[in-house]
Amino acid sequence: MNRDSRHLESVLHHDIPLTREMGLKVLSWQGRQLRLQLPLEANINHKSTMFGGSLYCGAVLAGWGWLHLSLREAGIDDGHIVIQEGHISYPLPVTQDAIVLCDAPDDVAWNKFLAMYKRHGRARITLDTRVINVDGADDAVRFSGQYVLHR
Repeated sequence: MNRDSRHLESVLHHDIPLTREMGLKVLSWQGRQLRLQLPLEANINHKSTMFGGSLYCGAVLAGWGWLHLSLREAGIDDGHIVIQEGHISYPLPVTQDAIVLCDAPDDVAWNKFLAMYKRHGRARITLDTRVINVDGADDAVRFSGQYVLHR
């Protein structure tokens, strides 16, 4: 785990105590991709699969964390990140620990977001997150969230 990953995990566990109870871990931040892990045991439901609410929370947090770290790298530290809207689908059950991934949006969307924030003090960006079983490759969850950054 690199310094940025440790920083994000500390922020999440301090500012959003639920993340500690969920057992959320920041696995890596590299190549403009954020990888989180959610243990099945702390998030299990009555069907012995991962609870949908935990999966939703993990997906939202991956987007939030991606944006937090990306803004930090861009030297922007005066804004507040909130989720404005989210859409989720659960095509497969999560039967093991989950890996939650958030990749960078395309450069055009990112640059537009940064310019809008610098100009108006408020900007929106859509980030896509996916969840896979720890030893799987297929998406068990797909999430698209609209995040707002405001001063």
